Amino acid sequence: MKLVECVPNFSEGKDSKVIEVITKSIESVDGAEVRDVDMGSDTNRTVVTIIGTPKAIKEAAFRAIRTAAEHINMAKHSGSHPRMGATDVCPFIPVEGVTMDDCVAIAREVGERVGEELGIPVYLYEEAATSEDRRNLAQVRAGEYEGLADKITDPNWKPDFGPWEWNNKIAGAGATIIGAREFLIAYNINLNTRNAKIAWDIAFDLRDRGRSARTGYPAGHYWKGEILRYGDSRFPCGECDYLSNDFKGARDHTLKEHGYDIIPLLEFYGYDTGNLAGKPVKKPGKFKHCKAIGWYVEDYKCAQVSINLTNYRQTTMHDVFEESKRLAEGLGVSVTGSEVVGLAPYQALLDSGRYYLKRQSQPTGIPNKDIVHTAVKSLGLNDVAPFHLEKSVIGTPLVRSDSFRSMDMSIFIDELSRNSATPGGGSVAAIAGSMGAALASMVCNISTGGRGTEKEDEVLMPIAEKAQVLMDELLQNADEDSRAFDDYMTAKRLPSGNKREVELRKKAMDTGLKNAVEVPLRTARLGLEVIDLSVIAVDNGKTSTASDALVCALMAYSAVLGGIANVKINLGEVNDVAFCQDMLAECGLLEKKAIEGSDHVKDRVDELLR
Repeated sequence: MKLVECVPNFSEGKDSKVIEVITKSIESVDGAEVRDVDMGSDTNRTVVTIIGTPKAIKEAAFRAIRTAAEHINMAKHSGSHPRMGATDVCPFIPVEGVTMDDCVAIAREVGERVGEELGIPVYLYEEAATSEDRRNLAQVRAGEYEGLADKITDPNWKPDFGPWEWNNKIAGAGATIIGAREFLIAYNINLNTRNAKIAWDIAFDLRDRGRSARTGYPAGHYWKGEILRYGDSRFPCGECDYLSNDFKGARDHTLKEHGYDIIPLLEFYGYDTGNLAGKPVKKPGKFKHCKAIGWYVEDYKCAQVSINLTNYRQTTMHDVFEESKRLAEGLGVSVTGSEVVGLAPYQALLDSGRYYLKRQSQPTGIPNKDIVHTAVKSLGLNDVAPFHLEKSVIGTPLVRSDSFRSMDMSIFIDELSRNSATPGGGSVAAIAGSMGAALASMVCNISTGGRGTEKEDEVLMPIAEKAQVLMDELLQNADEDSRAFDDYMTAKRLPSGNKREVELRKKAMDTGLKNAVEVPLRTARLGLEVIDLSVIAVDNGKTSTASDALVCALMAYSAVLGGIANVKINLGEVNDVAFCQDMLAECGLLEKKAIEGSDHVKDRVDELLR
């Protein structure tokens, strides 16, 4: 299925009736779903998260922008968050089955429609930007609503779509910034202070664009110092006491000693490097892909560092959370927790959970839900508001309602015992392999994380993680095995009253049969991988887990032999000789390796338990 996320930001956070009208306009589009509405009365801004098909998301975004322009008057708006229009920013993000190019096309199509049909100036940003100087949201939004009248008439800032002359329509609706980008995590870190200046101080040190350098500040309170400025023939370094009498010397110094080029940084602030006298000296922050500001939130009675992570794989939630804790401690305050605004990727929580488990010297080869729980607790995501996994996380693995893993064990066994072909031996083989993988993980986890287990930790912790992956893949294959056979039986029941129907039926049956062969073959392959893990586990795990390692190997051996048997029985009706020969050859090799691995485990267990 093709899915796109859209996260429009509306310049209204106090009047819930206005936001309700906007969200109803979104929900009126079939195929568009409002996943989250985050209203901020202090910032006077609401972030709405929408998920939908490309067609639905385009229409939903347009209706939302139109409705916001009808109900929000920017001439009367004030709030602590930067803004340019009633719908301030509207990004499109690829989620499933779509590319960034698809989202760029969506952004430009919606932007053109908003400009032409609604008469609202539109700027394109990030991946949809028409020029490099319009990629960065902060640069596009510079001057905000108050500077818009001059901005749209500036030839350098002519809107990409819509009018470029000030009129009453623009005075009310402002301008809208539309783009396409990778997944952005809106992430706020909570402080045990009401002082927004402290939050700003932390934000300056975190964010990519950095801050003005200062001197003469009291210990731990950088923001109280005097801003350091360039002078005629005076070019100080923002990081240390170095002083050059020319710009080249200052640039060479930062490149050599601090590892960055000051030119892109100064250009970002709009500086002319040939005329810097009187300008504040700038220094970059710690993290790339990080935008941050500070503010006070009356609803929570605390200051927050408000962060946008534009590449969570490069700069993670735990990166900025831990650095914020360190910076806060230096300022005499504490981080009490954090919150996700809108949605966060499931993978981001897994990454953070694994990070904290490793810091605790705890096993990471545990079920994903346990890892995510660790992330939620460690990041304090329930600090100021309840964190709901099903509401705030996108990309959580879906389990079909008819999946075997959704069944009670007794119900599954009852279903297995009935006189129906599915579920059958193929599904049981896959489940046996999954249980073997779970045992492999258990052996590794019991044998690691203790005093004096450093050597074993290095070997077994990655094995436990791999076992968890195999466990999930084999469980999924149990469902696939039943569905594959059902597809073949459906093909057999197709009509065959004429030549064309006979050909179509034969083609569908051949496809179904080959799939019915490949699914159990995958079970056998995965089962062999589990046996390989059991060998490592029994050779490196605690003696007390030897019997568990043996059961692991035997269950996995059942998966291999059961998978192979199902391959062979389904090959009986396949007419493709070359295909059959290839399958049988691989089955022979899989069985040989499975015997070798399981025999090694049995011999090792006998040796350990004598």
